[in-house]
Amino acid sequence: MDFGAAIFFTDYSIGPAELGRALEQRGFESLWAPEHSHIPLSRRSPFPQGGELPKKYYDVMDPFVTLSAAAAATTRLRVATGICLVVQRDPLQTAKQVASLDQVSVGRFPFGIGAGWNAEEMDDHGTAFESRFAVMRERVEAMKAIWTQSKPAYDGRHVKFPPMMTWPKPVQKPHPPVIVGGAFPHGARRAIAYGDGWVPHARRPAYGDVLGLLPEFRKLAVEAGRDPATLPITIFGVPEDAELIKRYRDAGVARLVFNLPPAKADAVLPVLDRVVALMRQRPS
Repeated sequence: MDFGAAIFFTDYSIGPAELGRALEQRGFESLWAPEHSHIPLSRRSPFPQGGELPKKYYDVMDPFVTLSAAAAATTRLRVATGICLVVQRDPLQTAKQVASLDQVSVGRFPFGIGAGWNAEEMDDHGTAFESRFAVMRERVEAMKAIWTQSKPAYDGRHVKFPPMMTWPKPVQKPHPPVIVGGAFPHGARRAIAYGDGWVPHARRPAYGDVLGLLPEFRKLAVEAGRDPATLPITIFGVPEDAELIKRYRDAGVARLVFNLPPAKADAVLPVLDRVVALMRQRPS
């Protein structure tokens, strides 16, 4: 089982190069960066974790920029979007960013994606909240065509472009793994339908007990004709709990991702060291 860390990079947090080096030195497998282009002031959409929306959501930097800096400062660490809001991004430009980052990192980029929860934010990008999942699927399908074909074209309801040419193509073949975030069962079904892995969140009330859902996820995969072994599970927002980590390992989870505060090194590095101690505990 691999261990990763997620952080909202801001102008007041540890920098991506410094954090990337610290993670790699401590044996972490991956660094995950989320995104929000902006937060509309209306604030009608409730924060999924409840309560007031933390300041970091307003302040977070672009993940493709920060992850490029982290990739340039490391040699083994995987750098991932966690998650990229593809329903708010032009698919042609995003496909090029993904391929470029996979080239810069020499094949170390997992593409974590999701539709998001902020209806007003999506609306400002021209995506209706009700159509977000259909938009996401078409944009992923269109990007896969761009990554894998020399003269791709796509003709969908939400994405259309005639045959064209664009490079670079990704280092990873056929493309970087598309790891789909979302709750059970609908998010899980989307991951099975067009993803290369599933990302549930351990701390959102709507998810319930993620551990209890893993057998059901694997059953859905088999029913859909997918081999569950080709759909690794990454769990986000894991607490620092040795017994829970053991249960995740025993359940066959591929990766655990711990949240870091958007703070400087003096606050972040002690968290990394605590997680390292948990990583090194031998299963009983």
